[in-house]
Amino acid sequence: MSNGPDRKALSPVSSSARAAPRALLVVVAYLGFVSLALPDAAHGVSWPFVREAFGLPQSGLGLVMAGTASGFFVSSFFAGRLLEAFGVGRLLAGSTGLVAAALVAVAAAPAFPVFLAAAPLVGLGSGAIDSGLNAYAAKRFSARHMNWLHAAFGFGAACGPLLMTGAILATDTWRLGYAAIAVIMGAMALLFLSTRGLWRADAGEPIAAEGAPPQTRVTTRGALANPLVQLQVAMFCLYVGVEFGAGLWIFAVLTEGRGLSVELAGTMTGLFWGGLFVGRVAFGLFADRIGEDRSVRLGLLGMAVGAAAFAFAPTALSLAGIVLLGLACAPIFPMLMSRTPARLGEALTAHAVGFQVSAAMLGGVIFPALGGVLADVLSLEAIPVMLVATVLALIALNAVLERRTA
Repeated sequence: MSNGPDRKALSPVSSSARAAPRALLVVVAYLGFVSLALPDAAHGVSWPFVREAFGLPQSGLGLVMAGTASGFFVSSFFAGRLLEAFGVGRLLAGSTGLVAAALVAVAAAPAFPVFLAAAPLVGLGSGAIDSGLNAYAAKRFSARHMNWLHAAFGFGAACGPLLMTGAILATDTWRLGYAAIAVIMGAMALLFLSTRGLWRADAGEPIAAEGAPPQTRVTTRGALANPLVQLQVAMFCLYVGVEFGAGLWIFAVLTEGRGLSVELAGTMTGLFWGGLFVGRVAFGLFADRIGEDRSVRLGLLGMAVGAAAFAFAPTALSLAGIVLLGLACAPIFPMLMSRTPARLGEALTAHAVGFQVSAAMLGGVIFPALGGVLADVLSLEAIPVMLVATVLALIALNAVLERRTA
């Protein structure tokens, strides 16, 4: 029995099926990724003011993020079924409209329960947008554009706090910041709605090789039971665990653990995230020439060296390792996503992308929390060691995945 999909039948997915998308849809997709990052990124700036307005403890932010994460997980997990039911254009329009409406509720919330109740709605919409755009891009965009799309998300994540900061400075209230993001999301919903026919026409029907058997519909349960899907899901969970685990704990490790200055630690945290953004832009220039699999292998090797330097090297090399870790993380998520259609086939792709986005969210929650437990039980220095171990697990998983789809 074969361990993977028939390569001959799937080969056109990476060539004929990934025909150049319409230029307008490329622009809309980039704008979609920028806008997707705005709401969550703004919470970090707005929270002190929200907390003061409603008389909340610091832990209240955890409730907001948990609500958002729960909605995100549900919609992304069932993204395959949603895409089958509504199509890409209508799903993106409806989901973005839901986020816009939820943000209006956030901006106008008279009390914290209303603010909190809107969080799962933001998550539901965001999860569907993320999965819908990634599923479409994985099938239709080149490796170059996939890297740049995720760089656009990083750009949006940087713009969200700036937008919220500007709103607070201009009006002395956080409400206008969320209202402004709601307007942006509303405009994106109208843009997705007006182009819904283009998404449908550009997506077309699945393209199979001549003589290949017809595609059959795959259920959510059937897709989740596929061993290759499970390997890909595990890769996304572990990778985002490293990305978020490093990004959220670098500052504490350097200041509380190693006694470095707040200024230096803050700079290194910024350089880690900046390296991720710059790396995705740079990898996009060469991704089509290097190829998805080689890009992932190079990225994982760089992650291993960077994480090991962060964990075990003297201070100067350790700081360089942080920058390398950020740069090396850059191609992993977009290249694994871009490789999904050729590895799994047309019928599994929409389901798999949703599972992968859900797994990424879980990894971003579980591994930073695990780092906190290790810091309490052992020390902060256990966190870089956890990152090294997780990267080694990623390398092993990737080797198995490549062997099964060779």
